[in-house]
Amino acid sequence: MDVSQYLADSPPTVVPLVIKPHFEALTNKQKLYAHHISKAAFFGTRIILRQVSPESEPIYNLIIALHRHCHGDWASLAKDAGVGNDELQHVLQYFTQFLGNLGNYKGFGDVKFIPRCSSQTIAALAAKASVAEKFHEQCKSAIYADGGKPALMHFGFPGQGNMSTYYPESPNITREEIEKVGELLGAKGILPENTRVRKTKAGDYEVLIASALSKPPPEGSDVGEVTTWELSSPLEGKKVSLVFGDHQEEMAKIALHMKKAGLHAANDTQKTMMIAYAKSFGTGSLKAFKVSQKLWVKDKSPEVESNIGFIETYRDPAGVRGEWEGMVAMVNKERTRAFQNLVEAAPAAIPKLPWSKDFEKDEFSAPDFTSLEVLSFASSGVPAGINIPNYDDIRQQIGFKNVSLGNVLGAKAPNEPIPFIRPEDLELYQENRDAAFEVQVGIHELLGHGTGKLLQETSPGVFNFDHKDRPVSPITKKQISTYYGPSQTYSTVFGPTASSYEECRAECVAMALSCDFSLLKIFGFGDGEIDMSGKAGDVLYASYLSMARAGVVALEFWDPKSKKWGQIHMQARYSILKTFLGAGDSFCRLDSKKDDLSDLTIHLDRNKILTHGRPAVEAYLQQLHIFKSTADVKAGRELYERMTSVEGNFWAEKVRGQVLKKKTPRKVFVMANTVEVAGGKVELKEYESSIEGMIRSWAEREV
Repeated sequence: MDVSQYLADSPPTVVPLVIKPHFEALTNKQKLYAHHISKAAFFGTRIILRQVSPESEPIYNLIIALHRHCHGDWASLAKDAGVGNDELQHVLQYFTQFLGNLGNYKGFGDVKFIPRCSSQTIAALAAKASVAEKFHEQCKSAIYADGGKPALMHFGFPGQGNMSTYYPESPNITREEIEKVGELLGAKGILPENTRVRKTKAGDYEVLIASALSKPPPEGSDVGEVTTWELSSPLEGKKVSLVFGDHQEEMAKIALHMKKAGLHAANDTQKTMMIAYAKSFGTGSLKAFKVSQKLWVKDKSPEVESNIGFIETYRDPAGVRGEWEGMVAMVNKERTRAFQNLVEAAPAAIPKLPWSKDFEKDEFSAPDFTSLEVLSFASSGVPAGINIPNYDDIRQQIGFKNVSLGNVLGAKAPNEPIPFIRPEDLELYQENRDAAFEVQVGIHELLGHGTGKLLQETSPGVFNFDHKDRPVSPITKKQISTYYGPSQTYSTVFGPTASSYEECRAECVAMALSCDFSLLKIFGFGDGEIDMSGKAGDVLYASYLSMARAGVVALEFWDPKSKKWGQIHMQARYSILKTFLGAGDSFCRLDSKKDDLSDLTIHLDRNKILTHGRPAVEAYLQQLHIFKSTADVKAGRELYERMTSVEGNFWAEKVRGQVLKKKTPRKVFVMANTVEVAGGKVELKEYESSIEGMIRSWAEREV
């Protein structure tokens, strides 16, 4: 097996998340609130590692043990072990990328990465510390290509040979078995986000529930006293049992710190929210977690913003189990004003989307939309924006929040190369890409994820639409024939397709509405009048160029052997590039004068964005939206699979080949720590933006 494509970045792009001015502006009470939630977030580190691969936690332990042994003096350790500087740098680069992704699979791409150094190098370093040597023994073979099994280099269903420790110790569990267990849990009203599933040697199934208590009291759990059931055909006779106490030690620490945070809450809503969080993490109750999320939505414009739990389901091949995630951030009031103005403009913008009110929420519930500066973000990757909670019933009945992460958006590596942009577009692109991305993130989160109605039979015989005179689909021109049943959700119906499909829908909303010059004005670009030659036109052009470029570089995340996508956002962006290319009249094309495409660039006609680009995107968006709204999973999957298929030598080999040659390392972020000191004060500890600083920051979180 050719492992060159799996080698760790050399060097990784290490950038700091600057937070000190915003943290220091807090009162000590606010700092204590932030500190305890931050501690809780990072106590989930080992949970994330266990959700990645069996070897991730031992590798993490190895890194921490080596750092402690040498007190961060890696050069002396290498000298003592007889390891040269080049080899040492490859080790540290691997360790840094590992910590930036919290596992040995890319957080953005879901593909394994391996060190550029020899296995003997890491062994020599580990041999100098007995504790490190023990951890090295647990993971030494799995650090590398693990027996040359290509399927194990990618996330996916274990029964298909891929990696997923959402199904631990279950190499033979099939997709069909996972779905059948999921159907039973759904029928019992048990939500899956904080679970893993293990297949026993007897062929039964254990649903592992993350909780501090191994035996929660029946009144404190979501299920009562009965915790074992039998499956129906074709798994008749097989049992499903609930097992509480997954990640027990970590969940207990997390629950404790959420209680401590509640002692420093700014108001009763925050205090009650912390109690609900603690109950959820203590008992494993996702009903309690949903209470916390309702309160979180109601906690408007806090000075310290946070969210924590099993949130995003991107990495579970079944698309329903959530990765642990914890965020703590400070509000940037100046940047927030533009987003609040966007919220106010939303009721006028939503009718411009390509569907009728039959397929839109009865009333737009204005969310809290803030620009945040991140203090802590425990996850496999730090996003640029968030729209949560992901529970549709909360979104439709209570509302949701949008956040844009300002110090993530603004983090830049010096002299970052930008392939596939024409030389004549490069200066404009560099000057406007940050502004374009901020507009895109704002619209994506607020009007992308924040729009749309799921037509549903909410309870037997009760519908949230006129069931007798059903809405007419703008696609078929006929009355709709599909809708969601009483116990169904978007995720359970669309399954593994759901996450990427929804990200694509939100991206298309952003592409369509970024053409609205009145929205561009909100962000400070132009006067609201259509003007493709001015600053607003520059930002719009950069936005479409950025999306087209993202569609090209997306091919890094497509695996030609399995013909599967490893990153849901990039899968979505590839389909939007195909939409641009199919818009006609040479609106968008890929140019190259060389057979190997080594000079490949994107040519996009700025003057045809409004006449060709936007209509093409809206036509695609309309289909995505209507199929989602009406639970037409068959048509939705067929459309999305067609739009995201990579076919032919041109795309699969030539374009992808250039993408791999020119790919740039993804950023890893150095985050500060908070430390409680004498007198009940909290201090911020920052680290240098370097490989050594990255490793030290994580080692000191373990103290």
